[in-house]
Amino acid sequence: MKNLGRLRLFVAIISIIYILIPLIVVIPASFTSASYPSFPPEGFSVQWYTALLDRPEFTEALLNSVKFALLAALFSVIFGTLGALAIAKYDIPGKSYITSLLTAPLSVPQLVLGIALLIYFTPMMLAGTSTGFLLAHVVICIPYVIRLVLTGLSGFDYNLERAAAILGASPLTVFWKVTLPLIRPAIISGALFAFLTSFDNVTISLFMVSSDMRTLPIEIFSQMQDSYNPIVASVSSVVIFISVILIVILEKLQGVGKAFGGSH
Repeated sequence: MKNLGRLRLFVAIISIIYILIPLIVVIPASFTSASYPSFPPEGFSVQWYTALLDRPEFTEALLNSVKFALLAALFSVIFGTLGALAIAKYDIPGKSYITSLLTAPLSVPQLVLGIALLIYFTPMMLAGTSTGFLLAHVVICIPYVIRLVLTGLSGFDYNLERAAAILGASPLTVFWKVTLPLIRPAIISGALFAFLTSFDNVTISLFMVSSDMRTLPIEIFSQMQDSYNPIVASVSSVVIFISVILIVILEKLQGVGKAFGGSH
């Protein structure tokens, strides 16, 4: 048993190192003083971060990313929370199949999903539009909200709602005063996960984006193709920093593992 425990620890450490290798390479490379990305970095300089201020395309792309991520998180929270409440509280025929359908984007490869959305949106004149882009992001964000809110509802005491209703509270008052405060951490976690999913997305965005509507991940991807210089590493480091902050907040609120039905 002791050897098995050591083996598990070794595998876990190797897995963590493998996952962190891109971060270990990208972040130091962004501080290089050379005119090309290098690891280990040649010298130390913050010139590539200050250079971002002179590149309006990155600023515009960042604002686009934040705007779409906020909107995607908002709509995902509204529809995802309502869907999770319906699944958890009501005896709906075929509930398991409905849940699987609503969370299907978690298991479908995003390349396949992007092609399907492009084919579906093109006849509707939504491909390459802001509306189509937002709808595509909502599709991939809602499953995370549903999973997190369902997890938050797993230990919910419905007697509290019944007691409030018996005391004369309306259904809206019961939801606002009883249900919502108890599941608020799960909803906030779902919103953060939805924001992060939309903000970092590349694959779906590539199928939905247009020439005058570019997000930060798309701009990074484009710069990697056109001119490979350390400014790409500095922008990537900014994205990593934002993502890490949101993941830390999510972990403090509810726990990243709970998004996938992990233990409490």
